[in-house]
Amino acid sequence: MDTAEIRRRFVAHFERDGHTPVPSASLLLDDPNLLFVNAGMVPFKPYFLGQETPPYDRATSVQKCVRTPDIEDVGKTTRHGTFFEMCGNFSFGDYFKEHAIELAWDLVTKPQSEGGWGFDEAKLYPSVYVDDPEAVALWRKITGLPDDRIARLGKSENYWSMGVPGPGGPCSEILIDRGPAYGADGDFSAEDRYLEFWNLVFMQDELSAVRSKEDFDISGSLPKKNIDTGMGLERVAFMTQGVENMYEIDVMFPVIQMAEQLTGRRYGADHEDDVRFRVIADHVRSSMMLIGDGVTPGNEARGYVLRRLLRRAVRSIRLLGYEDPALPELFPVSRDKMGETYTDLHTDWERISRVAYAEEETFRKTLQAGTQIFDLAALDVKKSGRTTLSGDQAFALHDTYGFPIDLTLEMASEAGLAVDEAGFRSLMAEQRERAKADARSKRGQHADTGVYRTVLDEHGPTEWLAYETLETESNALALLVGGTPARSLVAGDVGELVLDRTPFYAESGGQAADAGTIEFDGGRLEVLDVQRPIKGLVVHQVRVVDGEFTPGDHLLHAQVDPEWRTGARQAHSGTHVVHASLREVLGPSALQSGSYNRPGYLRLDFGWTTGLSPEQVRDIEQVANEALRADLPVGWQYMTLPEAKEWGAIALFGETYDNTKVRVVEIGGPWSRELCGGTHVDHSSQIGTIVVTGEASVGSGNRRIEAFTGVEGFRYLARERDVVAQLTGLLKTQPDDLVGRVGDLVERLRTAEKEIEKARVGQLLSGGGQLASGAAKVGPVNLVAHRVDGAGGGDVRTLALDVRGRLPQGEPGVVVIIGAADGKVSVVAAVNDDARARGLSANDLVRAVGPLVGGKGGGKDDVAQGGGTDVSRIDEALAVVAAEVGRVAAG
Repeated sequence: MDTAEIRRRFVAHFERDGHTPVPSASLLLDDPNLLFVNAGMVPFKPYFLGQETPPYDRATSVQKCVRTPDIEDVGKTTRHGTFFEMCGNFSFGDYFKEHAIELAWDLVTKPQSEGGWGFDEAKLYPSVYVDDPEAVALWRKITGLPDDRIARLGKSENYWSMGVPGPGGPCSEILIDRGPAYGADGDFSAEDRYLEFWNLVFMQDELSAVRSKEDFDISGSLPKKNIDTGMGLERVAFMTQGVENMYEIDVMFPVIQMAEQLTGRRYGADHEDDVRFRVIADHVRSSMMLIGDGVTPGNEARGYVLRRLLRRAVRSIRLLGYEDPALPELFPVSRDKMGETYTDLHTDWERISRVAYAEEETFRKTLQAGTQIFDLAALDVKKSGRTTLSGDQAFALHDTYGFPIDLTLEMASEAGLAVDEAGFRSLMAEQRERAKADARSKRGQHADTGVYRTVLDEHGPTEWLAYETLETESNALALLVGGTPARSLVAGDVGELVLDRTPFYAESGGQAADAGTIEFDGGRLEVLDVQRPIKGLVVHQVRVVDGEFTPGDHLLHAQVDPEWRTGARQAHSGTHVVHASLREVLGPSALQSGSYNRPGYLRLDFGWTTGLSPEQVRDIEQVANEALRADLPVGWQYMTLPEAKEWGAIALFGETYDNTKVRVVEIGGPWSRELCGGTHVDHSSQIGTIVVTGEASVGSGNRRIEAFTGVEGFRYLARERDVVAQLTGLLKTQPDDLVGRVGDLVERLRTAEKEIEKARVGQLLSGGGQLASGAAKVGPVNLVAHRVDGAGGGDVRTLALDVRGRLPQGEPGVVVIIGAADGKVSVVAAVNDDARARGLSANDLVRAVGPLVGGKGGGKDDVAQGGGTDVSRIDEALAVVAAEVGRVAAG
């Protein structure tokens, strides 16, 4: 069976049993604890945690997943991969252990002719948690297997928890015996022999005092017992297709075959080559799926993972001997196989391929530059007598040049060096902790939502009226300070206030939260921020302006600042208009990847690999303002997500949407249709104006447009007008002639600067002859060791080379010039051929004086340069030069 048929039979099997088929969620769910969806149950977490009510009692899905902690092991074993598909069936308080086992066993063992997978029962072994006798009894009852065919495993293998207080429970796995060639009889820890391909989680326990995933207390039973299963599609595929591993299945092996054609190497002939072939097949597919879901290469978080995957794939095929751009050959092969299921890969191919191919081109240039840096670092290590490249150097290669650590390790090994991996990984860990701390510090990403959950459980959801009104009469449900309940706030205090109903828009979808006030009997609160820490609850960050605030039975008057809301509506609608204009000018593949808007201002990030020309920026602005002038109607309606997509609505990358209804905002009908929960104007003309103020890169494959809207747009234009008026007054010209007049002045300035520079260099070099004629004799060597105050690096190098050329021919000559300018030291050493023949090296001389002036440097034997920050020791450094020249010349 091909992979698509295995997937189809899985979904059909559970759909016949009353499960609701749920499409795969994006790989980029809004979860501060996850970079990517890494398990089939992740999209259903709010249901299992009781944060949301599921719209169905039972569901089934085939979920896209990415796991990258073991990325270095990809290809080295046949078990590790980064992208995979997890087939799952889920029960939310409906059926439990017995029916879950029945469903799994039926599909696995039913003959293929009857719609099953046809696995041989004689090779199947269920496993159970060692302390779950109920599961043992059920497996015996349902399968008829003897006791010795049911493996008992410990907590680390067969008990599921998330490592935090909440639901947990024992697991059962279905294992298949691949035979004695893969391991010893009965050794269930040998994953190659007894391969687990289906895991059934029986979510029945309430966990507390969680110390780790394997160390916790069970405080009781869950009020509703749930089922969460996961079946690895790739594992079932390779077992049913008669191949050895996941890399050889129908949706992956064609990439290996293309790599064979490109390189002339053969898969299966050499272990190291096989590892590289597998890396290529895995990483090409993973990269393509990530780009398809909106990730672009970068140096942080998701973008860094994608960059690493792409670069490992490129490097692997280069190590197989293929030097030309490879991704344009490999990506279409993976697209054609995966696109049979994920049709967006075809419709969005222009953008996906553009991002991938641009990253390969960047990396090809990076490899050249980074290799030179590595060579210098390796030379430095060897000259110092060491044999290990430091963790700092390895981390710099990784962080600055995008070198994976395994690339550095391999290059170091070829150079006869080791690498301080512990130091490197320590620096990597520090970087990850900084990234995590930064993520936790972002507004709205509350690390502990327990206190908000308690408020929601006690009082129910906030009645959110931001679409209907700008003011409400409300009751205070909770007052919090520092995450704990508080009794009151006095003037100047800041706290969090939960109301039973609110007109305030909570920050989401790129739109900033509303500003305004909340008045109470005897005082007033200023609303500083509004967030949704958990679904259903709106939390207002407030500061007491007047009076002492104590929650009570009296009504509060919540009032959104109407000017603020007007500006916010203009900016958010303006963002949609700019997005539509961008797509009209650049094409449909220019899709928004992020946005932020507040009153009077918007920024929009979009996937694009090249900078926009001034003409393109002007065209985008013109199309946008023509849409405003056309007074296009703005409307919204609710529909299901499939209906919205069929209608042509754009769903933004990484956003999560309600499974039942989504809100579609349209401007001018089909011209702009997007899924959006923000506040908007009623007609495009109410935006006022859109003034594009900038376009720039925000990372590889991502650009950003910024603009002002409404009154802020007019103010920006007024400031620009004032600047033009001042310049025309100063230059005594007309506005239409201003650019030419300024251009003339700039050209005259450049000419003057060139003349000044020519005169300055001439003056500097005029002393070269005198310095050469005054060279000191150090043994047989003519030495010029001289200090030049006010000279920077370029001047120092020019003078050193000039003096060296003036020294007597046929005699050893050494020139060391040290300049000082703006508190910085520049050192250049120049040595002629006769001096080098006597063992003198410019590189050695610069390295000798570098520490004295508070810096370092290096170069070749004939010319080397360096720098430092300690001007006070220049004379001492020159003395060291003379001593070093004398020592080498005497030797």
